Amino acid sequence: MMDRSTLYVIATPIGNLRDISLRALDVLGSVDMIAAEDTRTTRHLLAHHSLAGKMMALHQHNERAAAEKVIALLQAGESVALVTDAGTPGISDPGAILVNLVRQQGLRVTPIPGANAAMCALSASGLAEPHFLFYGFLPTKAGARKRALEELKLQPHTLIFYEAPHRILDCIADLVAVMGEHRRITIARELTKLFETIHGCALGDALTWLQADANQQKGEFVLLVSGVEIQNEPGMSEQSQHTLEILLEDLPLKQAVKLAAEITGENRKVLYALALSLKEKSPTE
Repeated sequence: MMDRSTLYVIATPIGNLRDISLRALDVLGSVDMIAAEDTRTTRHLLAHHSLAGKMMALHQHNERAAAEKVIALLQAGESVALVTDAGTPGISDPGAILVNLVRQQGLRVTPIPGANAAMCALSASGLAEPHFLFYGFLPTKAGARKRALEELKLQPHTLIFYEAPHRILDCIADLVAVMGEHRRITIARELTKLFETIHGCALGDALTWLQADANQQKGEFVLLVSGVEIQNEPGMSEQSQHTLEILLEDLPLKQAVKLAAEITGENRKVLYALALSLKEKSPTE
């Protein structure tokens, strides 16, 4: 039995239709309404599991208007399930606006966890860095994409991107241009589907691998790029690191880095990357 006046945020399969929880199926089969990114896709999923339900469309082009209808249903005591075409709503997919508006009304939101392409790829990548930064889709235009990558290149964490097939080659080329050839990249495509591929290599070898087989340029991509390797940067003395640590205790990160570079003569980019790492490890942050 469904809780009344509740929005259920349900993760659906990213490929293999069996990758859905029993709880998700129970909810989808019982709610009063299913708000779906594409009703045809959701109808196919329901039919595969011998389910049916009343549906309405909620996608990036009508989310605010559709949210008003969902809220009206919830206020009338009905239960609604939110699903997207694949994966978890609100994660590089529609849903966040609806959830925010529903919560503003004081109505209940219940997540039903499940498939997520970023976590699926990360679990099979073998990248051992303890932290990651999920970015999602990079800008579609080359200039904006490079600027975004410039802001990310000194992050010490694994970087996770989504990319479309028609931009994959340009995206990889920009990654190499901004981040260099030596970082590790895991290219995951068509996850959980028939032609699933998970390939790891040096970033400088990724384009050659993709161009060697046009089939590997098809499908939806998750790209995982290793973070900057601070410990491999030459010339960083213990005294320089200690100076930076002291400055970070009382100054904003950028100001501390600037002053540390002036005091120690160390490379500012190296100091900045180290400062990010120290901030991440600090128990007070």
